[in-house]
Amino acid sequence: MSSGEPLGPSRVLLTDRVAVVTGAAVGIGRAIAVAFARFGADVAMCDRDSENLAAAAADVEATGRAALIGRFDVRDGGAVGEFAHVVRQRFGRVDVLVNNVGGTFRSEFLGVSLKGQDALVLENFDSVTHCVRAFVPLMPATGASIINLTSVEAHRAAPGFAVYAAQKAAITSLSKTLALELGATGVRVNCIAPDVIPTPGVGPLEGPAGHVPLETVGHVDDVAAAAVYLAGDMARFVTGITLHVDGGTAAAGGWRRLPDGGWAT
Repeated sequence: MSSGEPLGPSRVLLTDRVAVVTGAAVGIGRAIAVAFARFGADVAMCDRDSENLAAAAADVEATGRAALIGRFDVRDGGAVGEFAHVVRQRFGRVDVLVNNVGGTFRSEFLGVSLKGQDALVLENFDSVTHCVRAFVPLMPATGASIINLTSVEAHRAAPGFAVYAAQKAAITSLSKTLALELGATGVRVNCIAPDVIPTPGVGPLEGPAGHVPLETVGHVDDVAAAAVYLAGDMARFVTGITLHVDGGTAAAGGWRRLPDGGWAT
């Protein structure tokens, strides 16, 4: 889309694009993969959860688009490279890469062992760098989009989740640098930072949290909608940013809503 072309509904579509989505078996990853397919993309999906990954692929194929699945752990750089080879053989290119995989556990920093720290770094940082190295060479010279899922914890203190939050902050910084380094090839790099989104990993959220200005909880489709935007032509001039999908959590900071409707810190 050039600045001289009229803006219209067709610019939202991802028709015939090829997307790679990690952690696509359940939750946010699955919602993004299915949304991409509904907007016209073919999707290469990977996860360790074989049963739910197959079900997610069926959801993609039900839209009439192609689904390619890879059952492996993205912490394994060699396995990521092998999957990239399979994607190249099947589709020839990659237009969109969504690095969705991530995870954590609750522990104050001094309670995290070196082994636990290494596990958090592998899952939340190395998994992203493995995928970027493997799939950027498959991206067309006309431009593509990388979307990294981070967290509101990348933008504030996170007692009990220090290493996890540090890795999400690292991905935010990496994404800004990649936006500059890859910009000459037309590749855009952005982050989505969700919060207050019920997923299988975090479980249900009971009622609106007092610090959420919208007074509600979100849905995985809210994150998928942001990903569809960042993947397509509507965001052609958007790179190096973090899109917060959090009902206003980041804006609220330490403020919380009082029973009378007012706010206090």
